[in-house]
Amino acid sequence: MTAPPLPRDFLETEEGLLFAVVEGGLEEGRALCFLRYRREGGAWRKLGTDAANALLTASHPHYLYYSASRDARLHGVAMERAIVHHRPRRRLAQLMATAGGDAVESKLRRLLALLASAGVDLHCMGVTGSLLIGAQRPDSDFDLVVYGRAAFFRVRQAVADLLRAGRLEPLSDALWRESYGRRGCDLDYDDYLRHERRKYNKAVFEGVKFDITLTGEEIEPPQICRKQGPATLTARVIDAHGAFDHPARYQLDHPRIRQALSYTHTYAGQAWAGETVEIAGQVEQAADGGLRIVVGSSREAPGEYIRVVEGFGAADFGM
Repeated sequence: MTAPPLPRDFLETEEGLLFAVVEGGLEEGRALCFLRYRREGGAWRKLGTDAANALLTASHPHYLYYSASRDARLHGVAMERAIVHHRPRRRLAQLMATAGGDAVESKLRRLLALLASAGVDLHCMGVTGSLLIGAQRPDSDFDLVVYGRAAFFRVRQAVADLLRAGRLEPLSDALWRESYGRRGCDLDYDDYLRHERRKYNKAVFEGVKFDITLTGEEIEPPQICRKQGPATLTARVIDAHGAFDHPARYQLDHPRIRQALSYTHTYAGQAWAGETVEIAGQVEQAADGGLRIVVGSSREAPGEYIRVVEGFGAADFGM
């Protein structure tokens, strides 16, 4: 049986469209995803949100999909329409097994060798983004995926250790500002930076920025939720073990809303247990009546954020 799609896999269709998977498993036989690239003249061209939606609306409306579990409109690819399933772990294994390729691939192999020397098991890792589909440019970043929470925290610890040893470099102000600009973050730059610097999920190797993201391999059954409207709340985080998951999960000490989820990577690892956070997002109600607040209810998520307002601490490696 073919393994189900996982977040950060890519699905390629016969129309020359490439979708990034955003949710593990299937809903009504479809992978929940978002159109990221279109093949033009034999090469992949990256698409922004508006361009992707416009293209599908005009030419491929069968990929527009309402997700009952997310109560949101996004893109959905029926698996029989996917002619190639690009898997980050398989792609990384291919890169490590060969000595050829371009300068970008060679540099990635050197980074992986450095991580391995710090005790990282490369079998738990993959590479997504442009390198997954061979569309990298000389200035492409490395988007690394780590499978499993325990493995992710080991890789994160290795990145922190290598930064302290001077074998990796921290991001420069220019790189932080570039990252901030791409994210469309609703925090101001200084607030964004104070949260990001303690996450240890980004660094620079030989002048190239890379980041690590956690992908779980267990597929959870979809939970049907209904949006109740926008809200802003303040609460103390009582459990952040799922802070780097997808979606990121925070358990809250709040009289009505006990959980916060973030579907946008910007707010993964944003807060630790014991810290007080302000959260702006969409309140959702599950079938059992429970309430949660969701950040990233749409792809761009304007006006939605998580920020620590009290008890801001140093990096937490135990979560």
